[in-house]
Amino acid sequence: MENVTNIKQEALSRLEACESLADLQELRVLYLGKKGPIQDLMKSMKDLPKEERPAFGQQVNALKQALAAAIDDKRTVLEEKEINERLQQEKIDITLEGRKPNLGNIHPLTLVQKEIEDLFIGLGYSVEEGPEVELDFYNFERANIPKDHPARDMQDTFYIDVERLLRTHTTAIQMRVLEKDSPRTPIKVICPGKVYRRDDDDATHSHQFTQVEGLVVGENIRLSDLKGTLEFVARRMFGEKRVIRFRPSYFQFTEPSVEVDVSCHMCGGKGCPTCKGTGWIEILGAGMVHPNVLRMAGYDPEKVSGFAFGIGAERVAMLKYGIDDIRHFYTNDIRFLKTFTRFE
Repeated sequence: MENVTNIKQEALSRLEACESLADLQELRVLYLGKKGPIQDLMKSMKDLPKEERPAFGQQVNALKQALAAAIDDKRTVLEEKEINERLQQEKIDITLEGRKPNLGNIHPLTLVQKEIEDLFIGLGYSVEEGPEVELDFYNFERANIPKDHPARDMQDTFYIDVERLLRTHTTAIQMRVLEKDSPRTPIKVICPGKVYRRDDDDATHSHQFTQVEGLVVGENIRLSDLKGTLEFVARRMFGEKRVIRFRPSYFQFTEPSVEVDVSCHMCGGKGCPTCKGTGWIEILGAGMVHPNVLRMAGYDPEKVSGFAFGIGAERVAMLKYGIDDIRHFYTNDIRFLKTFTRFE
């Protein structure tokens, strides 16, 4: 019985000194494990007289239960202590200012493209897209550009093979739309997308740029309809006081063809460095859809007509936001891109 009392006092004293869960686990194994002193007491019962064994067994079991309960109570205390220490270490000072996340913003070309799309969707147009790797058939032949036309020169076009190329204009999308919808009218679509041409990159030229082309086909479509549409777009994009003018030009897929200028938004048409003293800035090419284009798509040019136009998104963005170098759009300089946050 004296051994029982000594083991209990010793175990409780060591239990009081435990300061971590690891120490507590070591103590539990030491006293309650198969090789511990309590187990030795149980084994020693065989050496006692038969009449003393029951009382001794009760004392040893009581010791085991008391020590197990004391260990559990100590574990609760140490776990709470450990949680409090961890909370103290991981505490966040909510009085400090937070760090603002470095959010991106919409690219200026995307801003311009979305603005143009919204304008034309409001006029009843739909938005059509097409493949950037295009067939020669849609890029050139259906656009009334024959085999010997200079636009097919290898210096202008990125050819993949004799049949496929990187599209040089989104007119190819218009040709696909005409073929798909023939002979249904009216057609009112805009076709935004990237186009590619073999060109030397400088402040005003790039081998890749963004076009937004438009196409309208129906009965009694006139050049005056084209002019009214483009006047509306120019005023919405550059200001209500803007006016446009047509200059005769030549494109294979339109007849007649025109270059479209808008009065300079910097000087109001008086002449300044931005417009090179002319008072006008060229913004797009347009014209009435060539009868051959309509005929090849399955339309009767005697019954229907149409107009088409093509806007360069980079040129519009440069004029709208005063950007002096087209290469800024593609160099991913975060300082340049951040200046357009206010336009979103």
